[in-house]
Amino acid sequence: MNILWFTWKDRQHPLAGGAEIVNEELAKRLAGDGHHVTLVVGGFAGAASEATIDGYKIIRLGNRYTLYPLAYRYYKQHLVGWADVVIDEVNTLPFCAKFYVKEPVIMLYHQLCREVWFHEMIPPLSWAGYLIEPLYVRLLSSLPAITISESTKQDLVRFGYDPKKVHIISEGIQLQPAQDLGKISKYRLPTVLSLGALKSMKRTLHHIEAFELAKQRIPGLQLKIAGGVQEKYGKKVLARIAVSPFKTDIEYLGRVSAEQKLELMQKSHVLIQTAVREGWGLTITEAASQGTPAVVYDVAGLRDSVRHHQTGLITAATPRALADGIVQLLQSQALYQTLRQAAWEWSKTVTFEQCYRDFKQAAEIA
Repeated sequence: MNILWFTWKDRQHPLAGGAEIVNEELAKRLAGDGHHVTLVVGGFAGAASEATIDGYKIIRLGNRYTLYPLAYRYYKQHLVGWADVVIDEVNTLPFCAKFYVKEPVIMLYHQLCREVWFHEMIPPLSWAGYLIEPLYVRLLSSLPAITISESTKQDLVRFGYDPKKVHIISEGIQLQPAQDLGKISKYRLPTVLSLGALKSMKRTLHHIEAFELAKQRIPGLQLKIAGGVQEKYGKKVLARIAVSPFKTDIEYLGRVSAEQKLELMQKSHVLIQTAVREGWGLTITEAASQGTPAVVYDVAGLRDSVRHHQTGLITAATPRALADGIVQLLQSQALYQTLRQAAWEWSKTVTFEQCYRDFKQAAEIA
């Protein structure tokens, strides 16, 4: 089959994240099975306009803002009639391919933005995005859709989708789960890991406040924060660390390499995640694969990647509740070991092989 895939960015883009990993793991497997896959994405500084990676083709056009009209023009000039199926991936905005392509279209939603609009955009753009999002979802709800979590499926149903038209596929992780939890050495002192870009929608400031509250009950507690500084919010996080009464027990590592990330996941005792919402929460499953359970906020995506009191703890979305979860997990060795083991076992089932099988079935690709 010929598969045309519209999406905002490829995994070489400086802002690439978990969605791009999923996309291109799928594209690689499709190409390996003999399908012809073309991704139309936005360009970035220094990027080649075309590339072939792992057997699939990437066409880069314009930038984040000009991509959508340029994708329409490129399709009209070069791709009309080529594809057997078109994937319209929604990264904040859809390509609305339904209204100009001649081939069958499948929508792909890793997540909806909803509250994220108010963290990543300024008024009135934040309000405009928040109000428009349900409208375009409803406008496209006649098309079949693929997503990666029950939370996003319920969002789509709320805004007009027939549940039967929304197919959930597995997430996947690139890390190989640890072979033996008994051989993993943790830090000498109980350590909380905050992993991800320092940006408003991740609510990293909540990590520091929760750590300070938990440290009053676990005196030896340490916090490691790994992630690049983005915009003014990242600078606020660094300033907050500098005035913390426990600043000597907080280590900011900046953006870390894949090797450093793996070591942090293995050696830390607990991962915390407080994003406003996620499609899934990939770092949670990655950390679980290395023997580190998570304490997370009860929000879309995170409630999918953690099973409460089975593989981790889900708390109310406040620093105090997060602190209580950290303390509960670390002060009960029996609970910790039970959740750690179950999280590790579950991570072994979250594979790109399963993701690919699910995707082919949902997209009706032989």
